[in-house]
Amino acid sequence: MFGKLDTISGEKVTIKLDDQLNLDKLVKYANGKTPTVELQINDGRHISPDQRKKIFALLGDMGDYTGYDDRETEIQMKYLYYRKTGAEKFSMANCSMSQANRFLAFLLDFCFKFDIPFKTKTWDMIPTNYHLAVMCLRYRKCVICGQPHSDIDHYTPVGRGNRALVDHRKLYFECLCRKHHTERHQLGAKSFIEKYHIRPVKLSEADLISLHIMTRKRMHEIDQGM
Repeated sequence: MFGKLDTISGEKVTIKLDDQLNLDKLVKYANGKTPTVELQINDGRHISPDQRKKIFALLGDMGDYTGYDDRETEIQMKYLYYRKTGAEKFSMANCSMSQANRFLAFLLDFCFKFDIPFKTKTWDMIPTNYHLAVMCLRYRKCVICGQPHSDIDHYTPVGRGNRALVDHRKLYFECLCRKHHTERHQLGAKSFIEKYHIRPVKLSEADLISLHIMTRKRMHEIDQGM
């Protein structure tokens, strides 16, 4: 469970939970005993409560989709992560913030690749950073709501001329579902990104080619001044 420190009165500490207490899980994990509570303070060096919460939310979505419980899912995904990256074993209790970010990115990639659905609440807490924005573009999911089969939108206007002549390597993109794409045009680009706190991104040459936005031939022509 995650929450924020509310009040301290002598030896009594009050925590305001982010979510309602799940009594079924509490009884299961406590194994019939009085639960022990651990209070962790973010020191800015180790994994933050916010990172841990996001990771467990993704693991929970994976577990719901595959039928494994939270602990089994964590073990399985860590094993895959160690095998793919060669990383040393780490604990979710005290790993570094950078290690937590790498594992969070790995989990995001896995969910996108195997089309594991995010709960709305999980999606809302995932940071709209560069990595997420690129993954949404690659897999055509709305960066705001996660809706599949979404549109690749030019944040940078390209005008009404021949788009085949535009150097898209210099432009910024975002992936939006039809609803949010329409809203973007109604509000205007600047007001839209301020409302949803998203960050349009540039795409690599490989992504531009795989998404059929540019061809290698056209890039070569532009570079040669043709």
